[in-house]
Amino acid sequence: MNIVNMMWAGGSPYMSIHKVHHQVLSQAGAHAHISNWLLLGGELSCGVGSTRQWNMPQRALKGRHAWRLLVPFLRRRLRRALLAAQADVLLLDGVGVARLVLPLLQQLPGVRAAILFHGETRLSRADVQLLLSVPLDRLDIAAVSQTLAQSLEQDLGRPVRTLRMALDPAAFSASLLTQDQARQALGLPQQGQIFGAVGRLVASKGFEVLLEAFAKAHAGQPDRHLAILGEGPLRASLQARIEALGLSANVWLCGHRESLHQLYRAFDWLLVPSRAEGLGLVVQEAVMADVPVVCSDLAVFREQLAEGGCYLPVGDTQAWAQAIARCAQLDAAEVALRQRQALAPEQAWQAFQQASAELLRGSGSAR
Repeated sequence: MNIVNMMWAGGSPYMSIHKVHHQVLSQAGAHAHISNWLLLGGELSCGVGSTRQWNMPQRALKGRHAWRLLVPFLRRRLRRALLAAQADVLLLDGVGVARLVLPLLQQLPGVRAAILFHGETRLSRADVQLLLSVPLDRLDIAAVSQTLAQSLEQDLGRPVRTLRMALDPAAFSASLLTQDQARQALGLPQQGQIFGAVGRLVASKGFEVLLEAFAKAHAGQPDRHLAILGEGPLRASLQARIEALGLSANVWLCGHRESLHQLYRAFDWLLVPSRAEGLGLVVQEAVMADVPVVCSDLAVFREQLAEGGCYLPVGDTQAWAQAIARCAQLDAAEVALRQRQALAPEQAWQAFQQASAELLRGSGSAR
């Protein structure tokens, strides 16, 4: 089986997407031949198989103005390359890649496509028509959480697979650094309570609310610290707010870390104040590192942690401040154990392996 894994772009902003595709493709089997194609170019954060950087113009892919005239040319290039690769299966990263590639299926008999959705997506009427125009036996649609799958099913009126991302618990645990090692790697103090937050520095992650809440909870507690791992366009404004709040000695923007999966035990608690998430893989990673999680009250988090979660209203600064202050009185190990039992990472990993193999083979039910 020849699989072409088409993703929008490479680099750290797309690391979580690369990780999901890597995990799916790892279930393709020993005899599968895998090619990773990055439409906009960039580096592949993690993957299996070979990698090709296409360096296509972003404005053409998004169909902006006269640039859309390039789309037929880009499709012809892709068609020739797919024929040369003797592709059997196309794994597509979301609707942006699907818009470019799905119209080619009519010219590629015998090729089947699977689209993997990673987060909330606004589907236009044209998107819906495109997705519905491909026969069920030639197109699988999957989402990284049941919450997202149900939302897409409502929009499309056709089956959507739930492919809830999971990690191999044994391999993940074996890679973890100790608390002292992780804090040293991040340049954090060895003493005191350290809260962590992980994600792109963008508005949807809610880090500006987290800073305001931490400032309230930090008053009179100099041994309480916050480390935010990630990079993004809001870095300058977040740093300015840290300084304005007088938190420069207690809050760190640690930037992007390739070894993020090894570092969770640097934290006593993980805080996830997201406004929206397709899955929120950091929740799973923290729980498997035995780090308790406090997160926004989103359906996708309840899907993973059920009654074991510590949920707070989205964007409620006061509620987050009170929760941060209350963490000092809670038994962190007990909370972490309850959340691990709710997540059931071993069972989740087995279910993910089966669902990934079925997606690539085109077998199994959509649920």
